[in-house]
Amino acid sequence: MRVPFTKMHGLGNDFVVLDARTQELPALERSRVAAISDRQTGIGCDQLIVLEPSEDADFRMRIYNQDGGEVEACGNASRAVAILHGSDARIETAGGILSVSPAAGGASVQMDEPRFGWNDIPLAYAMDTLAMPVGWDMLDDPGAVNVGNPHVVFFVDNTDTIPLDRLGPEIENDPLFPNRVNVNVATVESRKRIRLRVWERGAGLTRACGTGACATAIHAMRRKLVDSPVTVALPGGELVIEWREGTSIRMTGPATESFRGSFEWDDYA
Repeated sequence: MRVPFTKMHGLGNDFVVLDARTQELPALERSRVAAISDRQTGIGCDQLIVLEPSEDADFRMRIYNQDGGEVEACGNASRAVAILHGSDARIETAGGILSVSPAAGGASVQMDEPRFGWNDIPLAYAMDTLAMPVGWDMLDDPGAVNVGNPHVVFFVDNTDTIPLDRLGPEIENDPLFPNRVNVNVATVESRKRIRLRVWERGAGLTRACGTGACATAIHAMRRKLVDSPVTVALPGGELVIEWREGTSIRMTGPATESFRGSFEWDDYA
């Protein structure tokens, strides 16, 4: 079975997109997702994206991390898919329905309202998610936000000095987070700018994470550290995040198509 794909990226966070709206695909096992995502022996990507028909929106987007696990949301992939679709659309995801609007060089994504309850993240037990009384090594006093998927956010003096490759997997898999968690380490540079690095659950260090930028910006706004809209600078580039309490989140930034190709389904069994 020959399957076409589109390789895309948003700020260097890259995706292999499969369109199952017109060509039905077999079920995706974790091992096949991991094989396709492998950068040495597969096509290579941070996330594998599958587009499917939807009864509740224009189409459905399923998101798989490199390890084969399916996750609820991906802001960068949402912008990339908006470019691929080519017009305004409502997209069903496991984290809710998103509205996307392509623009010159990128897209805007209107996401659901963030959730802050300890059981919405979820956490293993009740605590205040605005100032969590926990810590790991030099990282402490975090906040937690669910923006379609779970994030924990730490503010530090210099995000570049944090060994996120070591602390990221430790925090991601801590029993405090039953569904694991995305780990954000940020430096507030001004009321209008944040610098951010992200360890994504199931994917590791990535050049950019759209939902991480949203979660970090929102947590900074809740702590009165920045104003909306705020620019979040990641290693791969910048995103602009807008949010007011009691409203949905708007994320705007670039995305692009890299190339197209096809592969034999059974080559990645």
